[in-house]
Amino acid sequence: MANVEHGGQMSGAFGAGTTQEAKARLKVARVGLWTVAAVLAVRQVAVVLGTPRGERLTDLETWVGTNGVLHVNGSLYDSTRFTGTPFAGLVLKPLTRAAQQALGWSWTFGTLLLVVALGLIAARALPKPVTRRSSLLAAPVAISLLMLSLPVRNTLYLGQTSIIPVLLVLLGCFAVRGERTSGALIGLGAALQPTLLLFAPLLWFTGRRRAAVSTAGTFAVCTALAWAAMPHDSYTYWVHHLAGTGLGGKADDHANQSLHGALLRLGLSGPLEIGLFFVLGTAVAVLGLRRAIRYAHDGQLLLAVAVTGCVAVAVSPTSWQHQLLWVLLAVVGRVGRRASDRYVWPVAVVLLMTLPARMMLPNMGALEPLRDNLVLLAALGAAICVPFLSRTSPYYRAPIPTEYARPVPTRWKHVPLLPFLRRVLTRPNLLLELLLIRVTYAAYAQVRLAATGDSSTAGRVSAEHHGDQILAVERLLHIDVERWVNHAVAGVGWLRGFFDFYYESFHFVFPLAVLGVLYWRRPVDYRWARSVLGFTTFAALIGFWLYPLAPPRLMPHLGIIDTVHGVQDFSKPDYGTLTALTNQYAAMPSLHFGWSLWCGLTIAILAPKWWMKVLGLLHPLFTVSAIVATGNHWVLDAAGGAAVVGVGFGLAHLFQGPRARVTAAAVSSAPAPEPARTPS
Repeated sequence: MANVEHGGQMSGAFGAGTTQEAKARLKVARVGLWTVAAVLAVRQVAVVLGTPRGERLTDLETWVGTNGVLHVNGSLYDSTRFTGTPFAGLVLKPLTRAAQQALGWSWTFGTLLLVVALGLIAARALPKPVTRRSSLLAAPVAISLLMLSLPVRNTLYLGQTSIIPVLLVLLGCFAVRGERTSGALIGLGAALQPTLLLFAPLLWFTGRRRAAVSTAGTFAVCTALAWAAMPHDSYTYWVHHLAGTGLGGKADDHANQSLHGALLRLGLSGPLEIGLFFVLGTAVAVLGLRRAIRYAHDGQLLLAVAVTGCVAVAVSPTSWQHQLLWVLLAVVGRVGRRASDRYVWPVAVVLLMTLPARMMLPNMGALEPLRDNLVLLAALGAAICVPFLSRTSPYYRAPIPTEYARPVPTRWKHVPLLPFLRRVLTRPNLLLELLLIRVTYAAYAQVRLAATGDSSTAGRVSAEHHGDQILAVERLLHIDVERWVNHAVAGVGWLRGFFDFYYESFHFVFPLAVLGVLYWRRPVDYRWARSVLGFTTFAALIGFWLYPLAPPRLMPHLGIIDTVHGVQDFSKPDYGTLTALTNQYAAMPSLHFGWSLWCGLTIAILAPKWWMKVLGLLHPLFTVSAIVATGNHWVLDAAGGAAVVGVGFGLAHLFQGPRARVTAAAVSSAPAPEPARTPS
């Protein structure tokens, strides 16, 4: 397995313009990305060191003695919180004489330096061809992604050693010379994380047999030394807990993203589960290593290392969150023939490794098995399923290009401000769109919930005070009709039921339906409408944050009938928080009306027939009637919703320019001709 072509010539220009302009832009980009990486590093260290003692570096603090000095009495595994191998404990024992505070600081900054080194080596290991822009920008991007990833954040917070094995493997594959030294580093990593022994057959079958033998020999020597120095701990780890199974938590815990943990969560146990785990683990190991060997021969050594690491994650008895960094390295694989499809795999992996699973999939019982095993599924996909392109493929270097619409002339010369966000003619990748819509909505829900939506007494008083302000303005304008409309509708059974149903049902269904039709029939207009909706929602979040507002139904002295949620117990201080999923004081502006107005205007602009335009505009009319009749919004909330819709259309025009006037017939559904094959 030769360490081939992981560098690249410093060629190519960054964007259009002269060479000097390209160099200047590249320099600005580098400075910006390195600044982002530095800010993320400082933030991670500040979060760890700002956490109260006893809640951070908990794995290290299992050794804290009565006088605040680390030491080990008895077995490493007495607390069951230490999950490393006996050799890891043997290596860490010299640190037990260090003071707790000094060790905490040095451990945190030492881990930070390891992350930086890992990012630099990974950036250097990118397979050829690598453009000048990619080679210069890869390192800060890699470090930033590592800093954001859940495994690194978890490692920094707990005080774990899980970054060290990954770094040792990358050093052995990309940084050192000599097969014996390379194998010794990988074997040392396997002594800290035993499933990394899978790298030995990868080395053997790619022609580096001395490195493979050195890997196995180093692992055996390190394990024997630990057994001789700590026989009781070695027996506990290798025999009693079967390579660490059960240490650090129950094997069926959601944090264990291995095949063993997934089978236990599915309800299997006993000999059946053990046998099935052995069969599936063997199959994954064989198939995954075959793929890794093929990618190594293809010159994609970093991808081969990532695939082998993903196999190790899947077949390990326990793969805790801090041990899952291998999945992030699989982002280097290229997937898809079209240029627009290239982003699906890396975006999915980055989101999966930086966001909690509940943000990736909705909280639905039917999706629970997927949500509980998302990282495992990604590891299995990288190991045996995802069709990474070979460097000999004509699409590896030259994917089918993206088609862009011609720019529309504008009245102002500075529009669009972001000309690189050109209107794309082709239909976007559906999986990527669904993923981004889901994650965006989850982020919106979290921000909406956190945006000064505290249900404490202070939050309630502030929201009700703002409600009195809104009511005073409406009385001044003679539009304070909420109570009259609410009581009139509540007295008519069928009308009350209609508005309750409309309020609860169409808020999400209608916008998703509009997006779905545009995606299928008008892909160019879909991208434009989606941008408008995104800007609208972002502007609304600012309103929620700055101006928490109690809706009429949560104003005790108004006597509004809550037709949707039922009678409220105003004696409880947290009565305004009906569920844990929404901020009841996020009323200004009304996104119920804002999204409905977006739907109506989008249909009115794009629909080919007049009656379709009329039906589309009826939706915001029914919505504003429903939000007022049910007591969920003030009339001025609807005005605020209209305002943020105007902001959304304005920002979309400002940043991206006017809507591209291209009909659906102009969008070619046939694939572009294949590019000429290039020599590998």
